[in-house]
Amino acid sequence: MAFQPESELTAEEAAERVEEALATNDVVLFMKGNRLMPQCGYSKRALGLISQHVEEFETVDVLPALPEFREALEAESGWETIPQTYVDGEFVGGSDILAELDERGELAETLEVDA
Repeated sequence: MAFQPESELTAEEAAERVEEALATNDVVLFMKGNRLMPQCGYSKRALGLISQHVEEFETVDVLPALPEFREALEAESGWETIPQTYVDGEFVGGSDILAELDERGELAETLEVDA
């Protein structure tokens, strides 16, 4: 039997945090872990890809309330997987989408924020 720690946030609080992060930041990466210590390979990959093109962007660690954040993000994007990247409040994708955009030379343009 695996130990499941209690979530730090309710579903409503997680949804509010998602909405607030999207409303107040141009580029947001919802990830497992943080910039200094990504907690999964996909989050680390997404962080690296974004960092190549954008200096200032927000990261949100979803691990303290993973089920609640997963539900809130799925309601926002239609995707349940994490990491998830948003630009100007619009869902871009996870690490695989970012890698595809980078391979096509489109990631820098995708991450550009309209002034």
